[in-house]
Amino acid sequence: MGGVSTVDRAERDRAERVPKQDRSRATRQRLLEAAVACLAEHGWAGSTVSVVAERAGVSRGAAQHHFPTREDLFTAAVEYVAEERSTALRALFPEGAAGDRHAVVAALVDLYTGPLFRAALHLWVAASNEDQLRPRVTELESRVGRETHRIAVDLLAADESVPGARETVQGLLDMARGLGLANLLTDDAARRKRVVEQWAGLLEQALGGVRD
Repeated sequence: MGGVSTVDRAERDRAERVPKQDRSRATRQRLLEAAVACLAEHGWAGSTVSVVAERAGVSRGAAQHHFPTREDLFTAAVEYVAEERSTALRALFPEGAAGDRHAVVAALVDLYTGPLFRAALHLWVAASNEDQLRPRVTELESRVGRETHRIAVDLLAADESVPGARETVQGLLDMARGLGLANLLTDDAARRKRVVEQWAGLLEQALGGVRD
C-alpha cells in the first residue's frame, strides 16, 4: 500500500527519459552548428574537438559521447552542412521566382558566398587530405550539386531541351562557386553586384523567354 505501481513507474521513467533525449538532441545540434562555425572561421587545422566543444558550451567528454573521434564529428558535420544547404536552396523562392532571373542569380550568389558554403569549402579542403572524410564529402557534394542544378533550372525557367541551356545553368553555378572562393579572402560585394547584373543579362539572352 502506498507503493508506486508498475504503470506509474513506467510513466515516470518515460517522462524522465524524453527530456533527456531532447537534451541529447539539443547538445548534438549545438555541436554540429559549432563544428560548422569553427570550420568557417578557423579552417580544418583550427577546428579540434576541444575548440568545437568550447564553442558549443559543452564539455569535451560530452562532445566525445556524441562523437568519439574528430572524424566522427566532422563526418556528421558534412551531412549537416549538406542538408542545411539543400534546405536553404529549397527555401530561396518557396512560391517560385515568377520569372525574375536577376533575383535568382543574386540569391544563388548570396548562397555561395554565405557561411554554409564557406564551411563546405573547408570541408572540401579537409577531405582532400583525410581518407575518412573524402568518400562522404564526395558523395554528399554530388547529391547537393545535382539538387542545386535541378532547383536552378526550375527557378530560372530554363528549357534544357534547348541546346546549351544546361551548360548555361551550370556555368552560372560554377561562376557563383568561384565568387564564393574569392569571398574567402576579401569581401567583394561591389564587384559581385556588377557580375550578377551581367549574368542576369546573359541568361536572358541564352535561355530566351520564361517557360509557362
